[in-house]
Amino acid sequence: MDNRADIRDFLATRRAKLTPDQVGLPTSARRRVPGLRREEVAVLAGVSTEWYTKLEKGHIAGVSDEVLDAVAAALRLDDDERTYLHDLAQAAKPAHRRAVRRREISLAPQVQWMLDSITMSAAFVRNGRLDVIGSNPLGRALHAPMFQSPTARDHGRPNFARYHFLDESSKDFFVDWEAGAAATVALLRAEAGREPHDKALRELIGELSTASTEFSTFWASHDIRIRHEGTKALDHPQIGCVELAFQSVELPVGKRAQHDLSFYTAEPGSVNEEKLRLLASLAAPPARRPTQGHEGADQHQSH
Repeated sequence: MDNRADIRDFLATRRAKLTPDQVGLPTSARRRVPGLRREEVAVLAGVSTEWYTKLEKGHIAGVSDEVLDAVAAALRLDDDERTYLHDLAQAAKPAHRRAVRRREISLAPQVQWMLDSITMSAAFVRNGRLDVIGSNPLGRALHAPMFQSPTARDHGRPNFARYHFLDESSKDFFVDWEAGAAATVALLRAEAGREPHDKALRELIGELSTASTEFSTFWASHDIRIRHEGTKALDHPQIGCVELAFQSVELPVGKRAQHDLSFYTAEPGSVNEEKLRLLASLAAPPARRPTQGHEGADQHQSH
C-alpha cells in the first residue's frame, strides 16, 4: 500500500485553486487548464519542473522539510494543509507503508470523571475516525439524534461521519448540514494523512464512499481540517433551534491514536443558554435516594 494517489490529488487540487494573478505571475489567455501550471509552481517553489512533476506524482518520501515548506508556500497552503503535506511525506516513508489495524485506546477513567463533572457544556471525546468514545449527559442529550441513530446502534457507538452521510435525519438536525458535512470529511482527510494505512479508517472511508455520493463529492475536494472550532446551529427535538460555540482540544494519548475533547457551550445570558440549561435539567440523572438501610439507621438514631 502507498499514498501516492492522495499526494497527487491533493497537490493537483491545490494547484487548480490558484490563478497567476494571485501569485504575481503574468497571465495568458491561452490556458488549457484552470489554476497554475506545474512549471509555474516549480518556479515559485524554487525547484525544477521535472522535480516538481515527480513530487506531484506522489514521490514524496525523503523530501526535506525545507522543500515541502517551499512547495506549501508556492501553493498558498494554510496551516492545516501544510501539516497534512508533511504528514503525507512522513507516511510515505517505507517504514510506514504497512497496513495495520490500530489498537483501540479506551477512554481513561479520569477523563470520564472530568466529562461527568461538566454540567453547562455539552462535552464528548472522539477519536480520529470520529467515533464518540466518551461524553457527559449533556453531550449525549445534545446529540441525541446521533446517539439514537441506526448508524450508532449498528456499529456500537455514534460516529459523526456515518450519521452525517448515512442517516437522512441528520439533514434536519444540522441546520447548515453542508458546512458540517464538509468539515466532517475534512477532518477524516486529515486523519487519513496521518494514518493512511489504518485498516479501520480505510474501511470507514470505503463504506461511506460506496453508500453516499455526497461523501464521495466532498472527499474528492481534498479539503483539510485539523483544528475544529466555530459555531454550530442545531434543530433539537426537545429545545428547538439552538446556536452554540464549539471548541476541540487534543488529548495526549500516545503516538498512534488521536483523541479530541470537544465542548459545546452557549453565550452567557442568551436565549441559547436558557435552552441549553433546560436541556441540561432534562438530561440530569435523578438524584440518588438514600437506601432503606440508611433510612432505618437514621430512624433508629432519632429514637
